Order: sequence, then structure tokens, then C-alpha cells
Amino acid sequence: MSDMIDADIIEPSIDPQTRKIGVRHVKATNAAGTRTKIQVRDFAATYTDEPASLGGTNSAPSPLETVLIALVGCDGVIINGVAKAMSFDYAGVDFTCESQIDVRGPKGVPGIRPYFESGKLDITVYSDESEDRFRKLCKNVEFRCPVMNLFAAAKVDMDVTWIQKPASEYGGNVD
Repeated sequence: MSDMIDADIIEPSIDPQTRKIGVRHVKATNAAGTRTKIQVRDFAATYTDEPASLGGTNSAPSPLETVLIALVGCDGVIINGVAKAMSFDYAGVDFTCESQIDVRGPKGVPGIRPYFESGKLDITVYSDESEDRFRKLCKNVEFRCPVMNLFAAAKVDMDVTWIQKPASEYGGNVD
């Protein structure tokens, strides 16, 4: 694409001039506690809660943990899409992710951000592709991933480490 600033960014997979809106919808209920029941499309209900140390019942991931779930899940989807667009061959991906938040922020202390201050994300891609193609995949995933870009827009100090290992070392099993 002639108007792209970085030559490593691959062409969009859709017409960049035609706006296409994607709508996401969830319903939820909370019975005056920390546990929330959430319905997405026709899937079984999912829940969020808080750890007991923060006043919850520790019966489900916290809402902020689900943000990290969204980050690694979104990266998985975008890695797959970019890999297909590049004809990049890989056996799988493993993620580890953590974040830090000053819990005073959500408790209302002025001047303390009520969301993540920093985070660490390790992405291990099992592939026998060249180092150049691997770096191009990484750059394009970071450019395209909606959740990763939400973290960037919120100025969360993210330390993202991309690791490449041989495809034969992948041992994951996604049920």
C-alpha cells in the first residue's frame, strides 16, 4: 500500500476505504455483590468476581483478569490472521501475562489511576520461519491487535517479549 509508513506492515485484508462496523453485545446481571453473571451470544454464562482479599467471593476471575484474558485471546486471533495473510507457518503460541495495578485507584484515591499501571506479556511462537519473517509477524500483530492497542492508548507501560521456538517444541492442546 503506497500510503503505509512502514514497509513491514502488510496490506489490509479488506477494502480500507469501506467502513465496516462490528458490533459486540453482552448482557449481565449483578445481585448487589462482587459476582457478575455475563451472557455473550448463545454461550453458557460466564462470571466475574473479586478475590476474597478484595472483598469478593473468589468464585471467578476478576474483571481485570478478564481484560488480560481478552488481551491474550485477541493476540491469538490476530496472530492467526496475520500468519494467514503472510503465509507464515507456525504450530502454536503460548502466552504468559501479568499486570500491576495500585488498588488505591479503584478505591477512589485521587491521582491514582484506577486501571493497570504496567504489564508484562510474553508471547512464544513455535515456528521454523526466518527471523525476518518472525519480526514482521510480531510488528503486524502489534499494529492490528485491538486489545493491545487499547492498552497502548491507555498508556499502560507494557513490556511485550516475543520469543520464537522451533515448531516441534509446541506441546499445547486447545480443547
